[in-house]
Amino acid sequence: MSGDAWISETAPYLAPREPGRSDAWTEEAARRGRRGGQRLLHAGEAEAPEAVRVALGLSVGERAVVRRRLILPDDRPVELADSYFPLSVAGGTPLAEPRKVPGGAVTLLKELGYAGAEVVEDVSAGLAGEEERGHLGLAEGSAVLRLLRLTKTADATPVEAALMTVPAGRHLTYRLGGRGA
Repeated sequence: MSGDAWISETAPYLAPREPGRSDAWTEEAARRGRRGGQRLLHAGEAEAPEAVRVALGLSVGERAVVRRRLILPDDRPVELADSYFPLSVAGGTPLAEPRKVPGGAVTLLKELGYAGAEVVEDVSAGLAGEEERGHLGLAEGSAVLRLLRLTKTADATPVEAALMTVPAGRHLTYRLGGRGA
């Protein structure tokens, strides 16, 4: 694996955090001797992309709450992470506000009665759009991988569709459960 490889376990990102613990991303980066960082680019209502709209079961034109973050290990942009939530779940909550959510979205969702019980991840590839190229520092014609992670409650209510976009030249391995490498 190259020096740019990043093997990530999915499970810590899906588990609510204990009070006072930092977010899963910061802890993961620290375990690797790196500094985890992220910049909140947007929080509020927006129309979701088609794949997200379908995953969340939203009607055409129905808005969702979105939190768009730029993931920055050691201050280097490596991923766009957009989390979408149905308005019925996140409207009027801190998820819709442009500020840090203590414990992260998963912790707040659990507090609101929406504990994740099922996760489905779908990966696709394509060319980076103009906004993606700008945030990730990519040249025109660059390819990206898009991972769409849908989280549902035990009664199958979709509560979050996270769309993560990374340059296709990076090596990413997602692991659910088990021990880290």
